Amino acid sequence: MNSTARAFWLRSPGHGEIRAASLPDPGAGEVVVRTLYSGVSRGTETLVFQGRVPVGQYAVMRAPFQEGDFPGPVKYGYLNVGVVEEGPKELTGRTVFCLYPHQTHYVVPASAVTVVPETVPAGRAVLAGTVETAVNALWDAAPLIGDRIAVVGGGMVGCSVAALLARFPGVRVQLVDTDPARAEVADALGVGFATPEDALGGCDLVVHASATEQGLTRALSLLTAEGTVLELSWYGDRKVSLPLGEDFHSRRLVLRSSQVGTVSPARRTHRTHGDRLALALDLLADPAFDALVTGESAFEELPEVMPKLADGRIPALCHRIRYGTDV
Repeated sequence: MNSTARAFWLRSPGHGEIRAASLPDPGAGEVVVRTLYSGVSRGTETLVFQGRVPVGQYAVMRAPFQEGDFPGPVKYGYLNVGVVEEGPKELTGRTVFCLYPHQTHYVVPASAVTVVPETVPAGRAVLAGTVETAVNALWDAAPLIGDRIAVVGGGMVGCSVAALLARFPGVRVQLVDTDPARAEVADALGVGFATPEDALGGCDLVVHASATEQGLTRALSLLTAEGTVLELSWYGDRKVSLPLGEDFHSRRLVLRSSQVGTVSPARRTHRTHGDRLALALDLLADPAFDALVTGESAFEELPEVMPKLADGRIPALCHRIRYGTDV
């Protein structure tokens, strides 16, 4: 086993670097993983990179294998796919997903990795954490056959939700985004597309994932009476104003939050975090999800790539990071 690895760290808000990392010898019940790919979570991870995690959310926002503290220096990330090089016989040589930051090799408990099904390419499996968020959201939302649904915000999370909703029988699903280029992604996922001004109203359910005040306001306006907006956006330290006067009460609208940190109450008594992640990986057998991987860079390029992802110069959904075989 290599005793050292290389890891991407946020040195200070807006500035990243690659550092050497010492690896411990694996103990009983631990695995050594060589990373093949990692993914940049465009929403949460770029907020972390910009130093916009509110002080009151430092504990809540910790990633499972984070090192350091917000706002930095911190090693952060949670979309990692690799190969087990050492560990229990049933895992050695298997491709696995782990909620680990961007690092070339790492040692974790065997219980922290989930085997990627043979039907799912390793490069697509980096989406597992985002699809898991979408699974939890739909457990919260509980859409019904024949529902009229809009997904406002065509980022990683919104597109993952739309991709799963496309499988529901009899539903009308429309992906709503300000970027007309998202129409191509919507088509690949098998759902309709509209810009905010052209979106269809009368929705029973709107899933909001644009992380903008304007998007959430539009989401409320798309509802039918007694409809529900499920809020998936995380705004970091930003304040959000909403029109909760007007007809919000008379139409008995519902605004509900959803967050992947805990399993939805609708399934909590009989599904674990591991069950939810395994389901997400199974769902990724659908090649339609390839439309969500919109760019790729080498691990060594991360210090230059992250600022461009954070400020929109690289307009990615999921930006995939590849690791060479010699790392």
